[in-house]
Amino acid sequence: MSASCASGPTYEWAANLFNAWHDYDWYEVQDKINAVPHFHTKIEDLNIHFVHARSSRADAIPLIMCHGWPGTFWEFSEVWTPLSNPSSDSDPAFHVVVPSLPGFCFSDWPPRSGWTLQDTARVFDQLMKRLGYSEYMMQGGDWSHWIGREMGSKYTDNCKLVHFNFAPSPLPEGVEYTQREKDVQARVDNWLEWHMGYAVCMRTRPHTIGFGFNDNPLAILTWVGEKYNEAAGPDNQKKPYWTRVILTTATLYYLTDCIMPSMLCYYENVRHENFASFAMEPKNRITIPFGYTSFYWDTEPSSKRAVERTGNLVYYKANDGGHYAAIEDPAGIIEDVRELAAQEWKKAVGSK
Repeated sequence: MSASCASGPTYEWAANLFNAWHDYDWYEVQDKINAVPHFHTKIEDLNIHFVHARSSRADAIPLIMCHGWPGTFWEFSEVWTPLSNPSSDSDPAFHVVVPSLPGFCFSDWPPRSGWTLQDTARVFDQLMKRLGYSEYMMQGGDWSHWIGREMGSKYTDNCKLVHFNFAPSPLPEGVEYTQREKDVQARVDNWLEWHMGYAVCMRTRPHTIGFGFNDNPLAILTWVGEKYNEAAGPDNQKKPYWTRVILTTATLYYLTDCIMPSMLCYYENVRHENFASFAMEPKNRITIPFGYTSFYWDTEPSSKRAVERTGNLVYYKANDGGHYAAIEDPAGIIEDVRELAAQEWKKAVGSK
């Protein structure tokens, strides 16, 4: 695919993706979706869908994992079983909760205008407590970074540990950049300059494009699929499984009529160019321990000395993957979550 060409994806890419949909086995995907327990619960008159992969281990750590756009709960399909029931008793185990954000898939639309990710954080904190998890860990990227940042700054009686794979943050002024910092800053600058057309549309006229896309599967496929390639690691884009990832996401968006409400997170929340300054606001500073894995091909990758300015960073790692961490590099995310939990969980809950 030449998603980096100036005018967008090529016709060849769109045609190949569309043709692949004809051979796509949705029933096989349904069987995998149904292999884990799904639930709905109503919180603040909002019907929330979530996967709940409970561990058989008595010492399992409650973990909520949250997606962004154009993601779904399915992004975590390769990690929820290994995390909940690891093959080795020496690895930490987790009760994994994966909700659909309001407006995505099987969750209700946001219940009112002005609904922000900070509202979603409040609801998800209530979800974890409703499930009996008075203390829990959070993992997320993309828009869910702001959910985790809210939990790690406002809901610290319950949220004890956070891991991000996306954490836009400003470097200190007057420092000499490392080569990696130069490279990822160039990635950020390129993204903001050349790849923001989708975000401008969704943060200004979500209804206009939403109405047009809602019952148009090819429109959803190209709109979502372009971002899955532009924001993924180049090597992953070439693999056959990546086509299946795009087709599954587009199918879920189409069948659940969520393409338009999924856009509302752009309309109601902080703009991309203000992400780093928003993270620096004192009210958004994370006071609990948190970790960050910097993915080189992410849309706005950052570095240790930038992210540590925004809170109590205790764990950092660099990774060569892209934006969709849990499905691009499930083994990497599993490893990072386990390492952070092994390092910090007992200390974090002991500090109550």
